[in-house]
Amino acid sequence: MTPTPDADRSNANAEPVTFADLGLRPELLSALTGLGYEEPTPVQRETIPPLIAGRDLLGQAATGTGKTAAFALPLLQRLGAGPRGKRPVALVLVPTRELAIQVSEAVHRYGREIGARVLPIYGGQPIGRQLSALDRGIDVVVATPGRALDHIGRGTLPLDGLEVVVLDEADEMLDMGFAEDIEAILLSTPAGRQTVLFSATMPARIDGIARRHLRNPVRIHMGREQVDPGQAPLVRQMAYVVPRAFKTATLGRILDVESPAAAIVFCRTRDEVDQIAGTLNGRGYRAEALHGGMTQEQRDRVMARLRAGTADLLVATDVAARGLDIEQLTHVVNYEVPSAPDSYVHRIGRVGRAGREGVAITLVEPREHRMLKTIERVTKQKITVEKVPTTADLRSRRLELTRAALEESILEDDLEGFRVVVETLADKFDVMEVALAAVKLAHEASGVVADDEEIPEVTSSAGRDGREARGDKGPGSRPPRPPRGSGAGMTRLFVGAGRSAGIRPQDIVGAIAGETRLSGRDIGAIEIADRFTLVEVPEAAADEVVAALKASTIKGKKATVRRAHEDR
Repeated sequence: MTPTPDADRSNANAEPVTFADLGLRPELLSALTGLGYEEPTPVQRETIPPLIAGRDLLGQAATGTGKTAAFALPLLQRLGAGPRGKRPVALVLVPTRELAIQVSEAVHRYGREIGARVLPIYGGQPIGRQLSALDRGIDVVVATPGRALDHIGRGTLPLDGLEVVVLDEADEMLDMGFAEDIEAILLSTPAGRQTVLFSATMPARIDGIARRHLRNPVRIHMGREQVDPGQAPLVRQMAYVVPRAFKTATLGRILDVESPAAAIVFCRTRDEVDQIAGTLNGRGYRAEALHGGMTQEQRDRVMARLRAGTADLLVATDVAARGLDIEQLTHVVNYEVPSAPDSYVHRIGRVGRAGREGVAITLVEPREHRMLKTIERVTKQKITVEKVPTTADLRSRRLELTRAALEESILEDDLEGFRVVVETLADKFDVMEVALAAVKLAHEASGVVADDEEIPEVTSSAGRDGREARGDKGPGSRPPRPPRGSGAGMTRLFVGAGRSAGIRPQDIVGAIAGETRLSGRDIGAIEIADRFTLVEVPEAAADEVVAALKASTIKGKKATVRRAHEDR
């Protein structure tokens, strides 16, 4: 059945079909079989037939639903079997260099048997190489908007032969400021072209582009796969409410318990990325940092290590991680609650793919609890609030990993060479004592990090009506301020310098650690406003810190320092 315009396909319940049922040419079917594809995903089932039929399409689908093949296979279907001209038949616009490479590689794999000529075009690559390839002749160009517009302006990317234009991750391109570039490119393409637009979210700006540039499009909306009652969803979503001073410790503990095969930890700032990556490496993880302050060469090295499996954790900012597609990814961690529900949707769309379960974890400060409720309301998905694992939970998990490693060794390894050691010890000691000693050594040799610090439990949580669940006296009362930073034993100081003076968290930490006996680990939450800063320090050292900061400077300037009023 051909989808109709404005049809919501999120609950499509089609009978099992194969790629052959979708009308693809034999060469494409052969390529898919060789790549191990067995049956189309829901988005491919709904998208491929109308695209082969020449319809425009507006699709809402998250990363990982199979949308690259959904638009790539129909555009490859258009390519003739014999010699083809030099001008491109299809243009795919994507937000980032990484996604351009990934989509280009996918189109090349699918179109290998028909000799499809594919070229990724993006910034940071020598333009001479791109010019040479375009001059030889290309069928499909996959480009970032800025570099595509550059080639169009030079006259090196002819568009008069275009039959298909695809906008992939259109909302990301708009968020990155490519709106004018996209409009200019679309206005330069033939009026009779087929236009395909995919986006994870559908803000009003996307709808505006669709109205201006798509002709009576088929509309599809692919939500996350529905599961039968009692079955686990593909993405297990959870949150941990923790004081800010304990967030990094909580992150390490959660990763220890979850043991992800590969994970992305999203942070807001470059400094935070570097600090957390360093902490996780110190904890024994193979973590890589990725942010906008890195050169393209550094980014390429990070991605090469991830794809080679020599790194298992990526700590990144949203902008730096755009367009990344890590196939083995199992976990996404939000170090802070994303500022917008759309950002949350993009992040968790990276896991729970190809039938594998994924995990989305969000660390929530007490004051951010309502932001979490907003995400739940907008996404219509429940985020379970879990208790932070205790040190006992952590020890239990590590012992379980040791037990599993020993069991695997018993089943798989040749242990005969060690029998003489056991028999010799058994003459002097009970066999159980020998086994206990061996387990202890194996456990300690695993390189686990000691973690005996208990993380305080935050007892307040938002109730169904948005008020605090505990201590709420009703609509006319204000709930008590939740504990911040390290909670008990901490006090907050006021520093009369803030964002307008160029103050950063590291400036505050450096000033305190450099002038007092405190270390950076002793300092709690730091909140920087435009004209002042609030910082938490241990109550016992508060007077010392106030006196030291009054006698020194922060970024070369004197600043007012005093205890903060809690009722400010």
